[in-house]
Amino acid sequence: MKPPLDALHLTELARDKSHEGRAALATVVEGLFDNNAHVLSDRERRLMFNIIENLIHEVEVSVRRKFSEKLSKSVDAPHSLIKLLANDDIDVAYPVLAHSDVLRDLDLIEIIQLRTEEYHLAVTIRNDLDENVTTALAETESEDVIVSLLNNKNAKISGATIEYLVEQSKRFDTFQEPLLHREELKEDLAKKMFTWVSKALHKFIISRYELDENTVAKLLEQTTEEALDDLPGKQSEATEKLLKSLKDDGLIRPEMLVKTLTRGEIPLFVAIFCEMTGLENLLARKILFGESVEALALACRAIKIPEIQFTSIYTKTRKVLPSAPTATGEDISKVMIQYRDITDHNAFHTLDHWKHEDEDFMVPVRKVFPDV
Repeated sequence: MKPPLDALHLTELARDKSHEGRAALATVVEGLFDNNAHVLSDRERRLMFNIIENLIHEVEVSVRRKFSEKLSKSVDAPHSLIKLLANDDIDVAYPVLAHSDVLRDLDLIEIIQLRTEEYHLAVTIRNDLDENVTTALAETESEDVIVSLLNNKNAKISGATIEYLVEQSKRFDTFQEPLLHREELKEDLAKKMFTWVSKALHKFIISRYELDENTVAKLLEQTTEEALDDLPGKQSEATEKLLKSLKDDGLIRPEMLVKTLTRGEIPLFVAIFCEMTGLENLLARKILFGESVEALALACRAIKIPEIQFTSIYTKTRKVLPSAPTATGEDISKVMIQYRDITDHNAFHTLDHWKHEDEDFMVPVRKVFPDV
């Protein structure tokens, strides 16, 4: 017959501040939760839990951590004891926050509202996250917490929260890929994201939702329009005054075009380019910052930008938009060969077409560069 649990001995060990006493207490507690723990009677288990709860803050963190690790797997541990551990130092709280089935949704929401990001991250990996808890996690607005939540396939996330996170994914690109892998993401929201995610994620959306060619074409057109609207360089009253001053001083020259771009004065740079080419602001921005290097080369050739300054314009405009790829040495060499091969006739004709024809600006570019 097994001896009864010696509560007095356990209490004495808990109060023993010596290294030996703490080590002995940890050993005893581990023994109570090992594979033989089922042999304890209900009375003994209640007694054991009561002793731990009453003395939990009298032992050092390492011992409390052991309690937490063992109790995180217990389904009959007292709720009050688990809550104490969940609100302890994060090293102690982590196991029960991440794994204990004793914690209730209200407990988790309270911890999310009152505790720091470390506690929130522990909650995000639970297997049983309900919508109320995931909503509270999303409301923390922590990038790391939300990414961890989205990567938890077992977490239930409401439609309203998914919709909110889709909007947030415009600013936080780390949300985009895990969102697109969520089962809750409906096709209409994926199409919405199409206009701001990367080309690689475009392919994923097309494949996952089996989008047809017409739908993809419309989405790509919408993506281009929205990107253009966000391009820098819209002309303001202040820019117009600066431009007039430069014109009066005779400074609308290639050197000034490069200087304003180098200084990061994008609106003025675009305004000078418009003045030199005679193009409208939106089309100018499309040529300067769009993907067609050939269009940029034709425009600069038409206004007789010297090669060295064209190189500077080409490399620096590639850096204006975060999504634009950086020009490599190989890219620059290829572009310069194209630039030298452009005839005056082709350059002037293309610029004249842009100023007078209201159609796709790439039409004359493709005539000069058929492979584009």
